[in-house]
Amino acid sequence: MISKRIIPCLDVRNGRVVKGINFEDIRDMADPVEMARYYNETGADELVFYDITASYEGRKLFTDVLRAVASEIFIPLTVGGGINSLEDFDTVLKCGADKVSVNTGAIKNPSLIGDAAKRYGSQCVVLSMDVRRVNGKFHVFANGGRIDTGIDAIEWAKRGEDLGAGEIVLNSIDTDGVRGGFDLPMLRAIGEVITIPLIASGGAGKMEDFSELFKYDRIDAGLAAGVFHTKKIDIRALKQYLHDCGINVRL
Repeated sequence: MISKRIIPCLDVRNGRVVKGINFEDIRDMADPVEMARYYNETGADELVFYDITASYEGRKLFTDVLRAVASEIFIPLTVGGGINSLEDFDTVLKCGADKVSVNTGAIKNPSLIGDAAKRYGSQCVVLSMDVRRVNGKFHVFANGGRIDTGIDAIEWAKRGEDLGAGEIVLNSIDTDGVRGGFDLPMLRAIGEVITIPLIASGGAGKMEDFSELFKYDRIDAGLAAGVFHTKKIDIRALKQYLHDCGINVRL
């Protein structure tokens, strides 16, 4: 049985780790290099690094901060933010990323997913989806959750897999930062139509939220930020708790 993964996420703006609620009310948290070092030492299975304003500001990702983060860790690193071309894939991979997350760039140019999968392999391509309910439908949002594309999230997830994405990160804007639990209805709706690994993001507030999440077998990993950054949840303690619940994790 494949182990469930616990993945902290560094949302980086202006070279600092930040966190918000429902993608708004962004506040400063910490230095990304120090935080990466902490997660490398405390049992995280992977680390995600998002330059959260790169797409909105129409700029390239901050590679100097990325290089510094990559130099501190020995766990897989996924990087996203302002990824719009194969050249951007090249850049972040050369900076130390193991996987590249595409979001707004793939919405603008879906062929980027397939082109990147052909060049680097599907295992390198992560489709990140920022999703919110609009009139009872799951809509994909672009530019850091600012723009409603009108794209149906279920259809987009299926298309992303067909194009060659190796896994999907589903970010629920509705539950982001609220700490009331993961968006299980949204995750089930997406999980039913894809076969590639599905990573849940948005809503973790306590250890029990992760055990509830992993009751749904289609979920491969739980991603969180604030509860890990503030040490409300310790990753080693979380994994021991999940192990004691009969969930397969890497201790």
